Amino acid sequence: MFSTKNLSPRQLSAFTAFVLAVPVSLLVYFVEKKWLWALGAFVVIAGGSYLLISFVLERFIYRKIKLIYKFIYRTKATRKEETYYKYILPQKSIDEVREDVEAWAAENEEEIAMLRRNEQYRKEFLQNLSHEFKTPVFAIQAYVDTLLQGALSNPEVNKKFLEKTSRNVDRLTNLLNDLDEISSLERGELILYKQNFVIQDLVKEIYESLSLIAEANQIHCSIKKGCESPLTVFADQEKIRQVITNLVENSLKYSKKGGSITASMYKTDGKHILVEISDDGIGISEKHLPRIFERFYRTDEGRSIDVTGSGLGLSICKHIIEAHGQTIHVRSRESIGTTIGFTLDTRRD
Repeated sequence: MFSTKNLSPRQLSAFTAFVLAVPVSLLVYFVEKKWLWALGAFVVIAGGSYLLISFVLERFIYRKIKLIYKFIYRTKATRKEETYYKYILPQKSIDEVREDVEAWAAENEEEIAMLRRNEQYRKEFLQNLSHEFKTPVFAIQAYVDTLLQGALSNPEVNKKFLEKTSRNVDRLTNLLNDLDEISSLERGELILYKQNFVIQDLVKEIYESLSLIAEANQIHCSIKKGCESPLTVFADQEKIRQVITNLVENSLKYSKKGGSITASMYKTDGKHILVEISDDGIGISEKHLPRIFERFYRTDEGRSIDVTGSGLGLSICKHIIEAHGQTIHVRSRESIGTTIGFTLDTRRD
């Protein structure tokens, strides 16, 4: 079925001129009874109407549309864009122009939504950063004030307070180091020194280094049965050590006394190894899962338990794994436990 919706301006002008010329030329024929007169009237009216309508569309309608396009792109037109405005745009139908404008509006709506999300993240980041710095700074201030007010002369008290002050200074130092590291990671400045190594051996080394903490909380650390067979990965060993250490430390913090931490390793598609660290701790509610890899993001339960970390550990882990071109994921249920896993390349010969 014929439709005028998708006609270009020239086609629309020609169609309108034809519609105007036909009845007039028929009227001339009925009056004069001469085909030549009717044909001449048709040619003159059709040609004149076409030129007039084309001029009006170009001058008063598509000129405005060109201004809309220039407003949309908000830049001085390049030579390519000027060619587009002069030759390509006038061939478009009004419906096509409407679709372009709707697409531009949708794109801008997405950008505005993203800016709003980023603004919210920025506010939360500053709030969390302030919180992380205030806790050790206020503690240091309290200990120093107490010492200056007379406790300095008491050997038992001053040593205890100085030790606590030292621990809070260490916490601030770790926080600043983590901030510096994550800034480098986000700028893409991480240099990886990849090599082949057995992932089970690395996990055992990390378990050994954290054994005193695990024993103090009666937490059993192990490699899952069936995953003992050595699997060689190709990655930066020290950076992966940092990732696994952070994951195991988190599990130690949030595990119940007498709980367990289990590492498992699997071949996936012949090109990758999946590494997972699981615990049977307090778990994470579903609403928090999408955000646990954000900088400083912690659940309320996490804040009440973790008084030593910088809040940047999981974010750093995510950046390190992504720098390897791999992915990291989390599964968790409250009161059941948490599993965080990531993939690595298999050995390179």
